[in-house]
Amino acid sequence: MSAAREMVVREGFAALSMRKLAEAIEYAPATLYLHFESREDLARELSVRGFQQLLEFLAPAARVEEPLERLAEVARAYVRFGLEQPETYRLIFMEDPKLTTALFGEGQDDLGAKAFALLVKPLEELKAGGRLAADADTRQLAEVLWAGVHGIVSLKLTCAGFQGTAADVLTTTLVTTFFHGLPGLTGAQRPRG
Repeated sequence: MSAAREMVVREGFAALSMRKLAEAIEYAPATLYLHFESREDLARELSVRGFQQLLEFLAPAARVEEPLERLAEVARAYVRFGLEQPETYRLIFMEDPKLTTALFGEGQDDLGAKAFALLVKPLEELKAGGRLAADADTRQLAEVLWAGVHGIVSLKLTCAGFQGTAADVLTTTLVTTFFHGLPGLTGAQRPRG
């Protein structure tokens, strides 16, 4: 698995093959098939391990006590992970929708649900504390925040030349806007439903 991960990090997911991996670890290709049925099976395992790395990376941010600050720290950590581990991030979220789907609710200790809970829980705490509207859909809000940070990472990984704003500045702007709305926008100017 370490050799496979190094290959993906060094050359990208497309370079991963059972034959190349067998050569790298000096095994016969048939030996690999005793452990993995296919390249896709190997990719799935790499994806699971990558998602576990993401959760470990988010863990310190998830321990922040104040819910708003916890959300902000999780968002920042998520973007840092994506930019510091681009091949792992691509493998988890950008290579194959089947790999990503498998991480959300199809076994593997439901790693996707664990990550999603890092966003939902602080929103529920805010709601329970009267700091968020009683009718707020915390799961939907968490999904919007995840979409925002995923968008920042995806944009920086796939279109590095787009604009020049640093990812950390974009993340701070996203979090501030998420918490407080657009600067200077009054209630009458807000779009309807």
